[in-house]
Amino acid sequence: MTTLDLDRLLDAAEPAMVEIRHDLHAHPELAFAEHRTTGVVTARLAELGWTLHPSPTATGAVATLVGGRPGARVMLRADIDALPVEEAVAVPWRSVVPGAMHACGHDVHTAALLGVAEVLARAREHLAGAFTLVFQPAEEAIGGARAMVAGGLLEDHPSDALVGAHATSVLPVGVVATRPGVLMSRGTLWRIRLEGVGGHGAMASTRGNVLLAASALAPRLGEAVEGLVYDGTACACSAGVLAAGTKENVVPTRAHLAGTLRTFTEDQFDESRRRLADLVAGLADEFGVRAVLEVTDSTPPVANDPRVTAVVRTAAGRLLGSDRVLDAPPVTPSDDVAELLARVPGCYLLVGGALADGTSGMHHSPDFALADAMCRVQAGVLAAGATALGSGE
Repeated sequence: MTTLDLDRLLDAAEPAMVEIRHDLHAHPELAFAEHRTTGVVTARLAELGWTLHPSPTATGAVATLVGGRPGARVMLRADIDALPVEEAVAVPWRSVVPGAMHACGHDVHTAALLGVAEVLARAREHLAGAFTLVFQPAEEAIGGARAMVAGGLLEDHPSDALVGAHATSVLPVGVVATRPGVLMSRGTLWRIRLEGVGGHGAMASTRGNVLLAASALAPRLGEAVEGLVYDGTACACSAGVLAAGTKENVVPTRAHLAGTLRTFTEDQFDESRRRLADLVAGLADEFGVRAVLEVTDSTPPVANDPRVTAVVRTAAGRLLGSDRVLDAPPVTPSDDVAELLARVPGCYLLVGGALADGTSGMHHSPDFALADAMCRVQAGVLAAGATALGSGE
């Protein structure tokens, strides 16, 4: 498939991609509860003539298409879940689900991969290779990819290469970035439980006060990763949950913090986990409370295969122009596509989607927003990379 052919097919597919993106954005669903989303995806795949297969998970979808000529087996993956965030962006397709929002771009990921499905289906007889599309649930819970693997995804659909992409609001539309090797950090979820004596608010003291211990701990979490850097990018540790208390005049007996640790190497993970444990123990002693640190889940770093990445970069450069395919530094966000990339050589890209007026907001925030035009770009680089890999480039 030539670049001109791909451009023509993308032009034809773009209106449906944008329409689907708006529909999914308005109806976000959280991890492992993406039932409506799954229905939208499977209906569109069936309409386009893809062969649907049982998903290894209760939500999500898997579909295949065989090209007209023999070639390599290529898997393409998108994540489909949303976040428990109340949307603050006043667009016509604003979320209608209270407390839920596509605040990380997975609506674009899903719509773009359905755009790829249309492009490949229209060009099927001219394509070399066989293609598997995976619409994965629960990326935000870092459990969806692992559940699909455990359910036999890779045994049922063996692949020679994998391609995927994540939207980013820090790059303009039409620009993509990637790198061989580690692109995104290992993401580790942790929880700290604090227990103290509690008591009357009029007689509160420092000893045994879990509120004071938690509030002292939260701003010091960065000490766990201080000085830990990978290729110029610092590791990170932060809390997303701090909870305690039931009444204004009652000092609670329990509190907890929960958050994430972002590291790039095994040594960094071991060192930062040890430091975090020491920090928690020290503050527990200082405030006279009991503290327990639990690591609740983890996903590996996103690591790109050098050969596959070189093929995908070249294909993306032909489509967009080589000056629009950038070298990415390692980034601290994580993605459980890493579970697949640890088993199938592949390439994950960052695709620019910033609004032209600079109001895109930060990922996971209530004012996060992406440009519709990035759907075409993301579908294009995925289709270009997949067909190049399928033909053995």
